[in-house]
Amino acid sequence: MTLSSRRLELLTQPEVARQLKSNPLVILPAGSIEQHGPHLPAGTDIFAANLIAEHVAEKMNGLVIPGGPLGVTPFHMPFEATITLTHETYIRVVYETCESLAQHGAKQLILLNWHEGNSSSLAIAAERLHRECGLSVLTVQACYVAQELYGPTSGGLTHGGEIETLAILSAHPELVHLDQVEDSSDSGHGSKMDKLRRTRAYQPVLSDIRAIAPTGWYGDPKKATIEKGQQMVEDLAIAISVRATEIFLLLDEVNGGLATLDKLNGELC
Repeated sequence: MTLSSRRLELLTQPEVARQLKSNPLVILPAGSIEQHGPHLPAGTDIFAANLIAEHVAEKMNGLVIPGGPLGVTPFHMPFEATITLTHETYIRVVYETCESLAQHGAKQLILLNWHEGNSSSLAIAAERLHRECGLSVLTVQACYVAQELYGPTSGGLTHGGEIETLAILSAHPELVHLDQVEDSSDSGHGSKMDKLRRTRAYQPVLSDIRAIAPTGWYGDPKKATIEKGQQMVEDLAIAISVRATEIFLLLDEVNGGLATLDKLNGELC
């Protein structure tokens, strides 16, 4: 199958049925529509999530299901080009989308996320989908995987920086405008605030993105190239598919995997 043929919305009913029978793994890309400075499209997060999800699906013989382009992003609402859902709405969209696939025979679910603002909502949806629909669920924070693999050579994970630019350049170079890069916020301050809000022990609440980057973005995207972007996407897909396979096997041995779910009593989704 080609990458595009992994997307449910592009397939016929018999093709979807055959794929779910072949391997009941579905992958929901999670992103957002929000400002990414003067050089990247508002759809950067969902473009990145969709692209990586397709590559992971190809390696794991899975099916990419439409998660919708929108996410939870009040953090970026001070800037135009941002559209946000509430946590409640987003949880419901994710839950009902995946609930439908569970009814069609899906057994394993990867929530592949490229937007930090979705994380808490995805955690709630994942818990419900496991307990109420009998799905074996794994949430993958793909942007953090990118930070681990490419952060040291690409200036870290910054909003609108090199890593996000690489993701878009890899498949949509026409949407990247490096000639318009200007007004990056101070990288020292941005990195300090991002490091603080991403710690597990201390988690401050910030009003909006301007607390990190007054201009809405920071980093050095000019170093990004199409070739490096394509390599990054491939490296991410390999890392995620290998680790996800390991985790699903582990879940089968403990509470949470298909072996356990098959023993659950009561009617699920």
